Amino acid sequence: LRALEDACIRDAVKQQEAIGLQVVTDGEMRRDYWHLDFTGQLDGVTLKAPVGMTFNAEDVPPMATITGKLGCSKPVFADHFRFLKSVAKATPKLTIPAPAALHFRGGRNAIARDVYPDLKEFWADTAAAYRKAIAQIAAAGCNYLQLDDVSFAYLCDSKVRENFRANGDDPATLHHDYANAITAALKDKPAGMTVTVHTCRGNFRSTWFASGGYNDEVIEAMFSTPVEGYFMEYDTERAGGFEPLRRLPKGKKVVLGLVTTKSGTLEKKDVLKRRIDQAAKYVPLENLCLSPQCGFASTHHGNALSEAEQWRKLERVVEVAREVWN
Repeated sequence: LRALEDACIRDAVKQQEAIGLQVVTDGEMRRDYWHLDFTGQLDGVTLKAPVGMTFNAEDVPPMATITGKLGCSKPVFADHFRFLKSVAKATPKLTIPAPAALHFRGGRNAIARDVYPDLKEFWADTAAAYRKAIAQIAAAGCNYLQLDDVSFAYLCDSKVRENFRANGDDPATLHHDYANAITAALKDKPAGMTVTVHTCRGNFRSTWFASGGYNDEVIEAMFSTPVEGYFMEYDTERAGGFEPLRRLPKGKKVVLGLVTTKSGTLEKKDVLKRRIDQAAKYVPLENLCLSPQCGFASTHHGNALSEAEQWRKLERVVEVAREVWN
């Protein structure tokens, strides 16, 4: 299996570089799920059948349940990154789930009360575990880390907020908890490491979970985190307008996820350029970028598009970026 993964990663990296991407990933070829392969390796985490928020699809992923004290007693994904770095000519990037991944699906009900009667201790241990994991990833040579955090976009959906209440959480404060967890997790990050945050409304087998434009309070909390940029879903009307981008702090970047990963339909260049122009009313063009809205397969199940369609979409991103920013 490892040899097959290695071969697939080499091919994926080679193709990313061939179409002109300046930053490449390993395609998460070694993972079953975008988040569980990471969280499941942390101390105190058990993967169980989901409760509460679930996709409207069969074979939904399990969820991280906290059954013991959180920690990071062994490196997670450091070996994945070392291999990527060894085969990449372009800048290698690693993606890991943000700290909120240990909370947002099951909430208070998925955190053992006898282990964490006070959630303040849970968040403190979460941050400490992440600091250790990030230090190990940095030691492997990683200078570009992406934290995937669907929670900020989810919290802009009234149905999701109601589910949080049912799980014993207050959605009016969770965006602060999640932002503070990122800030604490990055407390000791190396000065030379670039970190970004990605948020979307779900991407499981081309289905989605949440809808609703970016809430000003939620997005302000996300923008308060000490990272260099934000990858934000904007491929459908479910994401709302670009107005919330006016809250972006000066000097930070927003990567507009205008290209959908849920279908093989190729976006037209003039449509993408028009939407970039619309976003530029709120953020200077030099602080905007373009990307797909999410991964082309957040889980091993894949999405409803072919590999060829995936590469054509990435080529379209490069084509438009060169015409807009060069």
